[in-house]
Amino acid sequence: MKTKDGKLKRKHYETELRRLQVELCRLQDWVRQEGLRVIIVFEGRDGAGKGGTIRALTERVSPRVFRVVALPAPSDREKSQLYIQRYLAHFPAAGEVVIFDRSWYNRAGVEKVMGFCSQEQLHSFLKQVPEVEKHFIHQGIILIKFWLEVSNEEQARRFEARIEDPIRQWKLSPMDLPSRERWYDYSRARDAMLKATDTKISPWYILRSDDKKRARLNCLAQILKLIPYQPVKKPKIKLPGRSKKGAYDDVASLKGRRFVPEKY
Repeated sequence: MKTKDGKLKRKHYETELRRLQVELCRLQDWVRQEGLRVIIVFEGRDGAGKGGTIRALTERVSPRVFRVVALPAPSDREKSQLYIQRYLAHFPAAGEVVIFDRSWYNRAGVEKVMGFCSQEQLHSFLKQVPEVEKHFIHQGIILIKFWLEVSNEEQARRFEARIEDPIRQWKLSPMDLPSRERWYDYSRARDAMLKATDTKISPWYILRSDDKKRARLNCLAQILKLIPYQPVKKPKIKLPGRSKKGAYDDVASLKGRRFVPEKY
């Protein structure tokens, strides 16, 4: 199961990932049948592995059910709205799971550390958000919150890899390098956020993410644990034969059309 350096063997990881993704497909059927409304929040430092974990969660399910929301910086109009207003527009309807790749908790993290909000705005947010989330939950929304915790050494290694690899350079955001300098500021912001918003009705789950493979498996397993579900009975499917009514040579009919050159 493990390599000499303690990492999961690829075969074991892929076997476990497939098993969990099969269960996610069963969960998806249950969510649709029961009309559940689910929100999953992913937060963490830059380079913590949120994107890869979300891909592992969504790559085998329907995007019509599991919908990822990653909002850009707010426009001037959105800045004039109630802070949480632009997030509400993306909340799930019945039969949907909405995954926030960063969320309203930007206020307690990036905005706080980078000076994009005032101390008064931050204090108001931390005071009000537990009550707001309690209201969501009482209205029937299942809310799951993950904080991905990456070590200083591993974040530095991942940033160096992004700098050196042209395939990964797009991952470097304008916030990434400043976040390295402000490591302890982010630590203090994280701790203040957890202290104010890690409640019994809406808890935070800390996901250690130095080992990406383990983090992905642990995350998927936790989601399946937190949302009770049952396999949905489905009718047996039989592939129908091709009808010969109106048959014609539909292969020859493409002769002379532009085909993509087969270089590989």
